[in-house]
Amino acid sequence: MEWIEVNGTSLRYDLSGEGPATLVLVHEMGGTLESWDQVLPALRPGRRILRYDTRGAGQSEKIAGAVSFDVMTADLIALLDAVGIDGKVALAGCAVGGGIVLNTAARHPGRVAALVAMGPATGVAPDRRAATLERAAEIARLGPRGVIEASFAGSYPPEVRFDAAQYRRFRARWLANDPESYAAIYRMLVDATVTQALPGIACPALLLAGVHDRLRPPALVEPLAATMPNARFQALESGHFMAVQTPVLVAEAIGTFLASLGL
Repeated sequence: MEWIEVNGTSLRYDLSGEGPATLVLVHEMGGTLESWDQVLPALRPGRRILRYDTRGAGQSEKIAGAVSFDVMTADLIALLDAVGIDGKVALAGCAVGGGIVLNTAARHPGRVAALVAMGPATGVAPDRRAATLERAAEIARLGPRGVIEASFAGSYPPEVRFDAAQYRRFRARWLANDPESYAAIYRMLVDATVTQALPGIACPALLLAGVHDRLRPPALVEPLAATMPNARFQALESGHFMAVQTPVLVAEAIGTFLASLGL
């Protein structure tokens, strides 16, 4: 693992593998680059893979004040430049990570060859904004431990707790989140305009949804794919934290999609 200062923040990242194509993996809200540990071995052959802790997450610098999807995109582009990755890359992201890769494709089409967005968080419906701001205040006040049971009921339900040891590790890691940074991401979603940008994303895209994801179920994700000119949709027998809960299914879906594009 390495750390680097880019775009006014410090990011922890990992760059591994070799090959002509590069895949960037962007974790979910509350996750870290380790969220991709079980998917990485299947995707790394023949590719360089870049993972990082997004601003506010894991061991990257925490958020003070407000943040936006455009800032998160600027972090990603600056990281690519700093580690010497130019040209187009493939992006894959989960939940808020999915929103980041979609926003990056919309803002920087010349840098994105293809994308995979898993249960992407692209914004909050107007009738849910007040509740989302209240959730942000709640986690800032109570910390992750004060909201974990309610949160995991939708994002990591019993139906996808296939591996008890993995669930315990993920839960313990999630509890270590910085409350203020986590709250800032909730507020970022309230102000997000990523959904409106989707029709302008022309690169090949795969949008995935988990059948057991109660936060971003197929009924919410499939219509997003329908607004994009070159996107396909696929439902997986998974939950919200797909790469952790069903890594084999996720690796197969991403790998098959990229292989079909020669990436």
